[in-house]
Amino acid sequence: MKAFPTLLDLPIYLRSIQLTDFKIIYAPGDGIGPEVIEQSSRILAAIGDRFGHRFSGDYVPVGADSIEQFGTELTSDTIDKCLASDSVLLGACGIAGGAAVKGRHPELAVLGLRREMQLWTNLRPMKVYDSLLDASPVKRDRLEDVDMLVLRELTGGIYFAQPKERRIVDGERAAVDTLLYKESEVRRIVRRAFELAGDRRKHVTSVDKNNVLESSRFWREIAEDVASDFPDVQLEHVLVDAFAMRLVLSPRDFDVVVTKNMFGDIITDEMAVLSASLGMMPSASLGNGNKGLYEPIHGAAPDIAGTNQANPIGTILSAAMMLRLSLGLEDEAKAVESAVESALAHGFRTPDIAETKNSAVGTTEMGDVIAQNIISPPVTK
Repeated sequence: MKAFPTLLDLPIYLRSIQLTDFKIIYAPGDGIGPEVIEQSSRILAAIGDRFGHRFSGDYVPVGADSIEQFGTELTSDTIDKCLASDSVLLGACGIAGGAAVKGRHPELAVLGLRREMQLWTNLRPMKVYDSLLDASPVKRDRLEDVDMLVLRELTGGIYFAQPKERRIVDGERAAVDTLLYKESEVRRIVRRAFELAGDRRKHVTSVDKNNVLESSRFWREIAEDVASDFPDVQLEHVLVDAFAMRLVLSPRDFDVVVTKNMFGDIITDEMAVLSASLGMMPSASLGNGNKGLYEPIHGAAPDIAGTNQANPIGTILSAAMMLRLSLGLEDEAKAVESAVESALAHGFRTPDIAETKNSAVGTTEMGDVIAQNIISPPVTK
């Protein structure tokens, strides 16, 4: 019996069985989520028109939207629909200041989906477009040719481990969050990093806090063991604080980066600043199979919700990752990425990456340009 394809084999495998009808779940969420999801759905429609696919599926409530309607950030019906889909496109969850809604936290919907869909790898690629080199606060000579992929462990560590509680210690109030990793959790994410690095520049950077945390000493031990199976890939260990500094000073040093849940959450926001804006950064959450959860790394940004100012590129590039990694549509993914790059090269900018407000286009207008670039020759400004 033929083994199920690996992550690296999936695009070839899925194309070989000629799937053309895909069931996608759209989870717009809160704040600017519905606006950016609308643009990604338009992009998929344009891809469908050009390449002969059909992307059908439901819209489901998550986050604050779901709490308002159903009293919980993630309903069992939403979970069932996501599990029955080919993949999920998520907008954003949360309200201003990370506040609770009716006593519940909207952001927990994302953690719940990752847990229920058994998605343990978060892939966050960072590419600095030539046309945006001067939009970053970091000097352009440090950013040229930067092409990095971060693997963030997604279902373990301090975000999920127990106990997680309030207690009384020595007669005063205290709080506890547990940082725990099992060997299997570390081994699988590090192995995936090495597999991906083998098709890139053959360099893995493992980010930890080995000088302080026992969990990091354990992480490093497992990483070294996995590395012995990949003699052609170089392994480098970097402490997370040193990595944060080097990410600004010499980001070209890094190819594939693998790290814990919390560290990955933090350092990829720093990466986004290098790329000019949080609005530019896509992500993919994957497990053992081809089903995934795709979302931009930005938050709900309620202060600009409904104003047509949100940057949809992170969400659109997340859809491109979905086309490639979950649906096996490599040419279609490249078409989306080329359409985005062309829009930027021809001067189209949302407010977060524009030199002046007067030169900016809105969320919908950026979606218009990218969709048109997919269907026909690039639009010029």
